[in-house]
Amino acid sequence: MTTFSHDDVEVISEELAFQGFYQIRKIQLKHQLFAGGTSQVISRELFLRHDAVGVLLYDPVIDAVALIEQFRIGVAGSDVAKDKNISPWLLELVAGLIDKKEDPHSVAEREAVEEAGADIESLELIAEYYSSPGGSNEYFYLFAGKADLTHAGGLHGLEEEGEDIRVHIVPVAQLWQMLDDGKLINAHTLIAVQWLRQHHQRLKNLWCA
Repeated sequence: MTTFSHDDVEVISEELAFQGFYQIRKIQLKHQLFAGGTSQVISRELFLRHDAVGVLLYDPVIDAVALIEQFRIGVAGSDVAKDKNISPWLLELVAGLIDKKEDPHSVAEREAVEEAGADIESLELIAEYYSSPGGSNEYFYLFAGKADLTHAGGLHGLEEEGEDIRVHIVPVAQLWQMLDDGKLINAHTLIAVQWLRQHHQRLKNLWCA
């Protein structure tokens, strides 16, 4: 729909503002305007992240998904969470960062083992999108993954990465209720669960065949 491209952005200057596990870069730029002409010089901070993968693990035989529970600093540091008494431990889908030359499918398979102790038998792409393009460059690959969750559960995660993860096996009837009750407050998880609700019967028939 848009007629603009990268050629319509002029970067005036770019500098490193912060370097830690992630980077923040300060950028001065101008861009073309819808009404014609060019904007004034705009200053923006860009949060540089690795691209990432998320996978909603679904077992069509027992008709249940695996959700992981883990601590999230973004919620612990949120005034909204404190006002609403939202726990910093969230229920989410399995997810992980992509190293520079990794295939998203391989990352999904690796993270399923590391975070949930589950082997993925099949993957279906749900969507690809920017997580928060107003300030971050992270590109997200979201999948549904077929997995045998009969014996899944327990505690997982890599100690060297500071992960402390508890796995919950949630029947889809309970999952739909959690969705309707607003109990899922992670964006990637919301998108995946809403997609599964729409494609549930098709996916169950396909993966039970």
